[in-house]
Amino acid sequence: MSLVATLVKPSPVAERRTVIRAHGVQWLILLGYLAAAVLLTWRLWADPAARVQVGDTQDVNLFAWFMRYEATAVVHGRLPALATTAMNPPQGISLMWNTSLLLPGMLLTPVTLLAGPQVALTVLLTLGFAGSAASLMWVLRRWGASLTAAALGGAVYGFSPALLNSGIGHYNLQFAVLPPLLVHALLRLLTGRDGALRAGAWLGLLTVAQLFTGEELLTDTALAGLVLTVTLAAAAPRAAAARAGRVLAGLATAGAVTLLLAGPAMWAQFRGPLRERYVARYGHYFSYLSAHPGVFVTAPGDLLFHTRASAAAAASYPSHLSEYLAYLGWPLLAGLVIAVIWGWPDRRVRVSAVTFAALELLSLDDQYPFLPSHWLHALPMLGQLIPDRLSILADGAAGAVLAFALDRARATAARPAIHARAARLGGRVAGAAAVLAVVPLIPLPLPAAPVTALPTGWHAAFARLRLAPSAPVLVVPIPASKFTEVMRWQADTGEPGSLVGGYFLGPGPGRATRVSPDLATLDAEYLDPLWAGRRPMLSRTAAQIRADLRLWHPAAVVEVLRWHSAARAVLAAILGRPTFRRGRLLVWRLRRKTPAARR
Repeated sequence: MSLVATLVKPSPVAERRTVIRAHGVQWLILLGYLAAAVLLTWRLWADPAARVQVGDTQDVNLFAWFMRYEATAVVHGRLPALATTAMNPPQGISLMWNTSLLLPGMLLTPVTLLAGPQVALTVLLTLGFAGSAASLMWVLRRWGASLTAAALGGAVYGFSPALLNSGIGHYNLQFAVLPPLLVHALLRLLTGRDGALRAGAWLGLLTVAQLFTGEELLTDTALAGLVLTVTLAAAAPRAAAARAGRVLAGLATAGAVTLLLAGPAMWAQFRGPLRERYVARYGHYFSYLSAHPGVFVTAPGDLLFHTRASAAAAASYPSHLSEYLAYLGWPLLAGLVIAVIWGWPDRRVRVSAVTFAALELLSLDDQYPFLPSHWLHALPMLGQLIPDRLSILADGAAGAVLAFALDRARATAARPAIHARAARLGGRVAGAAAVLAVVPLIPLPLPAAPVTALPTGWHAAFARLRLAPSAPVLVVPIPASKFTEVMRWQADTGEPGSLVGGYFLGPGPGRATRVSPDLATLDAEYLDPLWAGRRPMLSRTAAQIRADLRLWHPAAVVEVLRWHSAARAVLAAILGRPTFRRGRLLVWRLRRKTPAARR
């Protein structure tokens, strides 16, 4: 080593200071993500046990129910059963066919038990925003992005409109922390950065974790991984062929780990008594849940920068705002085009850009035969995907394109041939342009509303009944897809232990997947409008309701009293005089036949 090289080489002390400074900045960025997530959810944190997001009460109540169910299992020293009659007895429901958040629900058990399921969901929502951003930032850093560029890319993903609107009620999609880690593990395997067994084992563990967090997002990530794999193989076919053996070995290892840890759960899902059969979605329904070109550039009203016209257009979207996921805005779309053109020589930019474009094309309405989404619904399993939700992974790819292209622009500006002042100016211009491109994505805080209050006398009524934990109870209004407040009350109190009816996915005719495919839904469509003072669209006779009661064998029937309710007269005609009243609850205690007597 020459004397000059020795003199200019940084000292170990200086190197340590640089590393410490970089770690400090990284922690500041992570704290910034967390602060932004808290600011985004502050209306919920104002009273976390009693406030919920506005717009998708049914799904929020369902997730609260799952959080209570899983916490109850953990506190009794066992894993949650994958099939339970705590809802919809006597058939029950399958947790694997529902968005049950098994892993997050178990990890947040202390929060659920100490503060309630709604607080646990608000914690999960906040961590979903901050954690998703941090996850992609970490992955981008591992693939060479600078700290500033990686922080910007992580913010684009973690606080994207796709995750913002998923946060209205789809916690299984909004908690998108694991997909970047899954892609990172796959890329390490595909590029040879890690050994086949090590990379495959990590890929398998992450797959299991995502499986028990949200199967749909796992399938979307697998589709993104397939696009990445094909893109890398096409970019370097000889290298891909040389590594094919070790890649297959790594994938086999990942499959073995997944089957070892999740095999019994998957067997229960696809071969168990509550198994369901996917039915491909065609025509209007598939189009209804696909992205439309106008969504990419029409800002919804929950973003800081929107117009009255754009908010109205977004509000009139055929599906719910929780499915309005594809918005990116003209500035970011233009910035991505420029970034791809400028950074195309960088393989990281090329791969990220192709992945982004492919996922966005797959998310589009399938009415155009030349689009790949037109054929997507005809494929096994993939026909059940909701296309617009691929925008979540596409936003992660967009963040990667922006990060890698920004670094390339700054590196070009810093070339020795360029004057130092011009280099600094060029780097600042590139950074400012990237920031300005994502400014239109700044979200407004999520709106919140009070949780439906627990009816007066709920605790006292069930204390007097003293029912066994497995004893089913019919509560009117009957919980179904249009009214889920009873599930919320069960989640908040743990009473009753088994609730007739419910809002869930279950096997319908021919085991096809349906929403609440049980007799309780028919009775709910008749009794619930009567309870609410409306005229029901469906008629049920007293004989039909009696037959349903014989099927359910409820230990009690409970009606929540309401002015102008006509359901009370129907129940009195079938059940006779109530056994007692507590607060706003009218209770009929029923004699349950023994199993021998039933036979």
